[in-house]
Amino acid sequence: MKKALSLLLALCMLFALAACGSTPAAPAPAEKPAEPPAEEPAPAEEPAPAEEPAPAEEPAPAEEVELIVFAAASMTETLTEIKGLYEAANPGVTITYNFDSSGTLKTQIQEGASCDLFISAAPKQMNALDVSCDEEKNPDKLDFVLQGSRINLLENKVALVVPEGNPKGIESFDKLVEALKGGEILFAMGNSDVPVGQYTQKILVFYELNEEELAGKGLITYGTNVKEVTTQVSEASVDCGVVYATDAFSAGLTIVDTATKDMCGQVIYPAAVLNVSEHPEAAQAFLDYLTGPEATAVFEGVGFSPAA
Repeated sequence: MKKALSLLLALCMLFALAACGSTPAAPAPAEKPAEPPAEEPAPAEEPAPAEEPAPAEEPAPAEEVELIVFAAASMTETLTEIKGLYEAANPGVTITYNFDSSGTLKTQIQEGASCDLFISAAPKQMNALDVSCDEEKNPDKLDFVLQGSRINLLENKVALVVPEGNPKGIESFDKLVEALKGGEILFAMGNSDVPVGQYTQKILVFYELNEEELAGKGLITYGTNVKEVTTQVSEASVDCGVVYATDAFSAGLTIVDTATKDMCGQVIYPAAVLNVSEHPEAAQAFLDYLTGPEATAVFEGVGFSPAA
């Protein structure tokens, strides 16, 4: 019995030693975690289309302005030429003229006619509208001239002209006086309310001639403005006449003599913006242009000269 127990114990020890000497199995390697799939590169963004530049703003159209200019009839040709030059350089400005005798124009202004700029062939008509003049020159105290705008614009000459061929041989004012005293000619002059007529009256007084007496004898005929006198001479319906040198030039008439300052004074053309003007700034701009080199060249081309 004891032998059997010993044998059993020996076997147990043997099994224990065998178990201790065996090598343990290696643990299975841990699985690597799955790598996430590579992200596909995002598609390149298309560049935003360039913004088109905003169209340039067109300049605002010039304000439409109509300038109404009252001017002595003797300025018809020159101012008509200047109108084209000025309107071409000043889009939006239209110049409308009213040409007539200065006396007629003065009356129209006084009676309320629309006018922005007045150019007279003598100071008398401008004075009568200028409140700054004394009572002798402006007895009615009319107030139409924009103060500070009045200037002496031009000077003209008073000329004795004859028709083509000069049939009566009138070669000077002295010859005119002899012919009138002898009752041999028909002489044309402006009315007494027309500047050229007023200058002519001074010449007759200078020579001590009686206008009423001569007119009563049928030796004088009249024109309501200088253009009418010019036409009578051009058509040879008279033997001679007194007009401005500029009108003689424009009509192609022969000048046989010009009046001196002692005979009739200076022939000054004043100009002024009117205080009833609807466009005083535009009117002043045009008046400034009339004193500039471009307009002066036009005036001098027919015999005007800048007022001294």
